Amino acid sequence: MSNQKHEIHDRIYAFVLRVLHAIRELPRTPENNVLVRQVVRSAGSIGANAAEADGAESKKEFVQQFTISKKEAKETFYWLSLLSDHNSSIKSRFRLLLDENQQIIAIISKIILNAKK
Repeated sequence: MSNQKHEIHDRIYAFVLRVLHAIRELPRTPENNVLVRQVVRSAGSIGANAAEADGAESKKEFVQQFTISKKEAKETFYWLSLLSDHNSSIKSRFRLLLDENQQIIAIISKIILNAKK
């Protein structure tokens, strides 16, 4: 496994753990409960699809799985943004998560681009 691929798996894993820790601080409201379920599902899916990409049997399958991972990362950004805006009292804590989320999207995009070459 190349360093870049190993690094992205570690970053995604750490990111998902940070998301799980951050949502513990949210007030338990009906709205937050719905948003939390969505963000947990999509954030976890980033790493699951990246891991599947490493087991791909072809370059095409590798690109497809990382493309799904990228889509899940973009969906995660959406849900984190909603949680952040809905819970303005902890908005500053979510800013770092949103930044890391954007960096993960950029790295995955680069992996996809390199794989297509």
